[in-house]
Amino acid sequence: MKTLLISAAVAAAAIAPSAATAQALPNAVVAVVDLDRVTAECNACKTAQAALKSQVQSYQGREQALAAPLETEQKSIQAAVDALKGKEPDAALKTRIEAFQRKQQQAAQELSTQQRQIQANQQYIQKQIQDKLSPIYQQVMQRRGANLLVEVGTTLATAQNVDVTNDVLAALNASLPTLVTTAPAAPAPQGR
Repeated sequence: MKTLLISAAVAAAAIAPSAATAQALPNAVVAVVDLDRVTAECNACKTAQAALKSQVQSYQGREQALAAPLETEQKSIQAAVDALKGKEPDAALKTRIEAFQRKQQQAAQELSTQQRQIQANQQYIQKQIQDKLSPIYQQVMQRRGANLLVEVGTTLATAQNVDVTNDVLAALNASLPTLVTTAPAAPAPQGR
């Protein structure tokens, strides 16, 4: 019985240190970064935002350019239909209505295509930034001795000495001098 207790004690002593070692974690060294500030202040980001703003303004201008003549044509057609007082429109008016509807659909399609391109451009810019930021996070954490990096917007309060935003911003400016502001065309679907 004594040998059984001694062997159980030896086995427990051998297992206990490894269990304790597996649960030991290093002390958390937390750093915070203000990603809104980083993406607003990085040099390439500012240039890209200006390019996107220009694209949006171009879209809005085209939207107005397409809407004005369509609105005029719609009013003219509506006046002609109203003048019939419920009678069936003649062939010429029907042709005019159909032509108006085609123009309206073409305008909507053009604007939709341009809007999708702007959205794709915005996503492409964000992807380029994110691709550069991922390794920068690791570099800054290693240089500053942190083992946890948190976005400042998710914290309740932080001390100024744990903020690494300037480090991340400087590294991003160095590694990302420019951004491509036009997303590459999507690959064409391949037929079978």
